[in-house]
Amino acid sequence: MPFQHVKDILSGKLNGNRRVKLRGWVYLKRDLGDLQFILLRDGTGVMQTVARKGVTNPEAFEKARKAAQESSLIIEGSLKKEKRAPGGFEVLIEKIEIVGSSDNYPLAKKSHGVEFLMDNRHLWLRSPKQRCILRVREGVVDAAREFFRREDFVEVHPPMLTSSMVEGGATLFQVKYFDRKAYLTQSSQLYLEALIFSLEKVWCLAPSFRAEKSRTRRHLTEYWHLEAEEAWYGNEENIKLQEKLVSFICNKVGENYQEELETFNIDPKRLCTVKPPFKRMRYEEAVSKLQRKGFNVKYGDDFGSREERALTIDIKKPLFVTNYPIEIKAFYMKEDPDNPGTVLCNDLLLPEGYGEVIGGSERETGYEKLVKRIREIGESVENYKWYLDLRKYGSIPHSGFGLGIERLIMWMLKLQHIREAIPFPRTPDRIYP
Repeated sequence: MPFQHVKDILSGKLNGNRRVKLRGWVYLKRDLGDLQFILLRDGTGVMQTVARKGVTNPEAFEKARKAAQESSLIIEGSLKKEKRAPGGFEVLIEKIEIVGSSDNYPLAKKSHGVEFLMDNRHLWLRSPKQRCILRVREGVVDAAREFFRREDFVEVHPPMLTSSMVEGGATLFQVKYFDRKAYLTQSSQLYLEALIFSLEKVWCLAPSFRAEKSRTRRHLTEYWHLEAEEAWYGNEENIKLQEKLVSFICNKVGENYQEELETFNIDPKRLCTVKPPFKRMRYEEAVSKLQRKGFNVKYGDDFGSREERALTIDIKKPLFVTNYPIEIKAFYMKEDPDNPGTVLCNDLLLPEGYGEVIGGSERETGYEKLVKRIREIGESVENYKWYLDLRKYGSIPHSGFGLGIERLIMWMLKLQHIREAIPFPRTPDRIYP
């Protein structure tokens, strides 16, 4: 008999087949003496199975009695309706095989502290909520990939080891690369800029690394970075692309992951109603708003998590903050010709206080301007020779952005900490497991 998945059984895809064969792990176990209830978990769901003394053959009953939490099992039996069981069905056990035993499983059904759960992250990922987060994560990536295909972007794969920085040098992870210094990438942007001269519109999904000693609920030292770069796009087209992407992802997850969203008490309408256009606010407006709220900020200050939270805590759709001062933004951003001293850029802030999820800008195309900016930040022009070549041989207007996958998921599911949005989080004080 072939194996069936729990999801297929509960959805009625077996076309009346009343005998089933399952494999999975003991999620929960109830020993009632003459009754042994085993909630069997596979990669698709949970199925209630039961062994009854005097009905189930003695050998199978004894194995069901011995099966401990997280033991791996193969179960054969007959399917029947049971409205009290998860999904409305249960399996009466006829045969059972204990494939892998599990003695003294450390994550018993009780409360555990954060550090304990993080130390046992490899086991905690088996929990229902963690599985739901991982499925939603898959949905976010699937939706992004579908969106970029529809928009005629080409997926590319830039290197993770680089010889120069993209963002601030203080957040670089340095590694020994044979007899030279190298760095883990902060962003794939510079390489994407090179690729647009071949493919015009490109995107990638890859890890980025930031050596920030930030111990906030929204920072990771390694996170998954969705980045796009578009030839011939100005700042306005770049902003519109971003809001289309975020809306598309939210709508797809809201439509296709309702069961997972319900696990977190999220109404799918919250995501399905995320539609362009998003509200915009210039940087100086944001400063004024923060000052009215009592924040000690002045023009030229960058925003942190507290400021971003204050700007978005009472809104329901993402917010663009645009035209930041040139001195607090990266060297590659183009100065706004209509507003000198500011750059053609945006940060997209998530609603309800979850903070920045996208940073984007139109890129500087002038060779001499880029050289000047590189020198101003104290970097060697020689390290960027290849990047500067892009402005010497057929330079064009272009724009791009980067989106943090974990921050988007954190907002979608209203997670308390970003570490829950990635299978194995990396933070300043955590590299294990």
